[in-house]
Amino acid sequence: MKATVYHAPHDVRLESVPDAAVRDPKDAVVRVTRSAICGSDLWFYRGVTQLEPGDRTGHEFVGVVQETGAEVRRVRPGDAVIAPFAWSDGTCDFCRAGLQTSCIHGDFFGSDGSGGQADFVRVPYADGTLVKMPEAIAGDAGKHAASVTLSDVMATGHHGVVRAQTRPGSSVVVVGDGAVGLCAVLSAAKLVGAEQIVAVGHNPRRLAIAERFGATHTVNSRDEDVRDEIVELTHGGAPHVVEAVGHQKSLDLAVGVARPGGTVSFVGVPHQVETPPMSDIFHNNLALVGGVAPARAYLPELVASLETGRIDPSPVLDLALPLDQVAEGYAAMDERRAVKVLLTVSDSP
Repeated sequence: MKATVYHAPHDVRLESVPDAAVRDPKDAVVRVTRSAICGSDLWFYRGVTQLEPGDRTGHEFVGVVQETGAEVRRVRPGDAVIAPFAWSDGTCDFCRAGLQTSCIHGDFFGSDGSGGQADFVRVPYADGTLVKMPEAIAGDAGKHAASVTLSDVMATGHHGVVRAQTRPGSSVVVVGDGAVGLCAVLSAAKLVGAEQIVAVGHNPRRLAIAERFGATHTVNSRDEDVRDEIVELTHGGAPHVVEAVGHQKSLDLAVGVARPGGTVSFVGVPHQVETPPMSDIFHNNLALVGGVAPARAYLPELVASLETGRIDPSPVLDLALPLDQVAEGYAAMDERRAVKVLLTVSDSP
């Protein structure tokens, strides 16, 4: 089989690797139909974080169950499935509490030789991890492609909105115009029903997607008076703010535009954050919450919403490539020529 392999910063290659196989009775092997490149993949691609040469890459994929271990009961060969970006057993205390990314037996795809940018993926704890894909998604080319966003970016954007305690009819600010930030806008508009949604970024094409997703206002993050502009738009600050970048400046801005007593949710992986702005948090009685999204907990709602057409996150997938052009996909995202790359791996069910 073919899989994407990390060699060095700016050097990922599609190579022949040993076939994925059932190694434990709880495993399944999934034939990947669609995968994607995530913004967080750019951290190792740019050398900000380190992988070992030979590591597999990718944690967003959907596909068809090819084989199951003897103890797998909830999926069977032939089922179309969506995989969250982390596997989990579904039975531990954290899984039962809806925090599957803290599963005591769990881990993230892209580790243990289970990268999602590949022909096949071994899925540990298949019963706790995989979610069946309805025929209305599996059999619809557009929805099938869009379903790969549910693996991570749509779930993560939604997590940011939920953790910010966003309410119907409320005001929310989303800082960041990457795929996660854009999906947070979509969640706030279509799943929660916020009345005022302020999208903050600096890429006009991405902010146009934010408007398409339901943003009522867009603000250029590079404006000199961006903080004052947002505070004025929200009449003193927003009660709900989502930080979807992971930089010090974006976190500072998110905290700075929050209304006293509000909640700031951070879901951007904080690789370039040295310290939270504690003085503002303290003096304004803000809650700072967030973290890695338990995508598995959100998948049933998100799958149903995609099935019915309540959400359509597909516009963030603005470049589609075959798997053998995965290196070009990384380059396109690194150079900001694409918001998010969809990788076509094999035929849909």
